[in-house]
Amino acid sequence: MTKKTRRAIFILVFSEFLVCLGISLVIPVMPFLKNQLHLTATDMGIMSALFAFSQFVASPLIGRLSDKIGRKPVLTTGLFLFMASEVLFALTNQLMVFNISRIIGGLSAAMVVPTAMALAADITTKRQRARVIGWLSAAFSGGLILGPGIGGILAGISYKTPFWAAGALGLISAIVLISLLPSDAETSKIRDAEAPSEMATKPTAHPMTREFWTVPIIILFTMILVSSFGLQGFESIYSIYVNEVFHFSLNNIALVLTLNGLISLFLQVAMFDTLVSKWGERRVIRVCFFLAAICVVWITQAHGKIAVMIATLIIFSAFDLLRPAITTLLTKASESNQGLINGLNMSLTSVGNIVGPIMSGMLLDMNPHYPYLVVSVFLIVSYLMAFLLKRPDQLQSAAEK
Repeated sequence: MTKKTRRAIFILVFSEFLVCLGISLVIPVMPFLKNQLHLTATDMGIMSALFAFSQFVASPLIGRLSDKIGRKPVLTTGLFLFMASEVLFALTNQLMVFNISRIIGGLSAAMVVPTAMALAADITTKRQRARVIGWLSAAFSGGLILGPGIGGILAGISYKTPFWAAGALGLISAIVLISLLPSDAETSKIRDAEAPSEMATKPTAHPMTREFWTVPIIILFTMILVSSFGLQGFESIYSIYVNEVFHFSLNNIALVLTLNGLISLFLQVAMFDTLVSKWGERRVIRVCFFLAAICVVWITQAHGKIAVMIATLIIFSAFDLLRPAITTLLTKASESNQGLINGLNMSLTSVGNIVGPIMSGMLLDMNPHYPYLVVSVFLIVSYLMAFLLKRPDQLQSAAEK
């Protein structure tokens, strides 16, 4: 990996970390905001849904746009929009403006996250890609993990302070990216220098044609949807579930989430590339779906806190490896459509983020165990589907036909 490539990857990782840190800074403030401004739970739910819905609609369009006009302009615009959405949220006390802010925030996320993944795929070889996507996933997770704690500290000054801080992080990220990230012309030179033989491939099928949508590609996108649906279906009600069923205290829940954050960072930074090199993406995906399904069922049958904690950590670890493994396999399927592929990836993730919590909440009202039993069924089906996946070289051959 050349010096220019390493610098570009560092900037992408840094930008994604700061944006995710900014997003999660505001999490501890949301309940206080609800009470302070006398908002309803429905109001707060709509705010969250608007962010995910905006991200869902915009991601494939933005992905295709970044394929045409370049990655750097899209990333820069996304970071400035992120800053604008946080500053707008800090300036207002009106529900309608809050909602507009969340729509802008969802648009900014659609521009930053998949475009960063696409650019990373552009400038790395297939051999390097698993490691780099692991770094980006770790930056994403690290920002989300550290944000709530820092946000809680900043909220001690004022409940608006985390939003101002998030806006400042967005501005810093934009300035760093504009100053240091190579232009798209330089990016092309980096790509050619890194792997000229890989780039001299046949043009892939246009993504709107039937040839592009092969069975393996459809399976991979389905797995993206299922993994995000499963994670949100599991995570969104986790604290309520373990509190009601196993009488977890806030300290118990905090311990599990903290341990999960540390394990997640270790797996994505230190282990993901090694696992993919040794096993390949397909086996990693199968093992993760299998372990997640078994442990979700295990939680519903457990009788003690220790067993629940162990199962929880395995489930979160499986999901932490699933996402980058599927993403890596997708980026290898079509070298010329990285923006669109990562945009569709983000859109399907957003669908899971919308549907998963709603489904789990409704099922939880019927029976505490129903949400996790339904999630386990989806995970088992995905595990079986994973045996239909082809190797990366076969995936690309199929896309080229």
